Amino acid sequence: MRRRLITPTSETVRSSVEGWLDVERAAVVEFTSEDNDYPVDCAFISGESRGWRAAAPGSQTIRLVFDQPQRLKHISLVFEENEIARTQEFVLRWSPDAGSLFREIVRQQWNFSPPGNNSEVEDYQVELSNVTVLELIITPNMSGGDARASLKSMRLS
Repeated sequence: MRRRLITPTSETVRSSVEGWLDVERAAVVEFTSEDNDYPVDCAFISGESRGWRAAAPGSQTIRLVFDQPQRLKHISLVFEENEIARTQEFVLRWSPDAGSLFREIVRQQWNFSPPGNNSEVEDYQVELSNVTVLELIITPNMSGGDARASLKSMRLS
C-alpha cells in the first residue's frame, strides 16, 4: 500500500470481495499519525481485525488521494473503543478538485462507554461523483485528554 505521513493543519478499482473499492490500488493514503502496531493499512484490509490507531493523542486525519476520480455510493465506518469512556467526533468530507475545496458529508459525535457501548458503526448511502480526495478527521475526545484516535475499518463502494 502506498502511504504518506502528513502534518496536521474514469474507472474505479473494485475489490472482488463484496464489491468494495480496492483502496490499496486506487489511492494514496495520507495520515497524521499511526501506532506501529496498528498501521493505517489495517483499516482498509477486509478481514483485518486490528484497524488503525494514532500514535499520539488529539485530532487526526486520514486522507485518501485517488489516482483517478471516483464515484462513491456507499461509505462504511467502524470505530471501536474498549478502554476509555469518551465523546468522539468525526468529520467525513470530500473534494472534487484535489483538495482545494472540501464538501462535508457528515459530522457525527458518539459517546463510548465501555464495556457496554464500545463500538460505532456508520453506513452512509451517498451519490458522489468525481471524488479526488476523501478525508476523515477524528477528534477522539471532545474534552481533550490522552485518548488516541482509532478506526476499526473503512470501506467504500
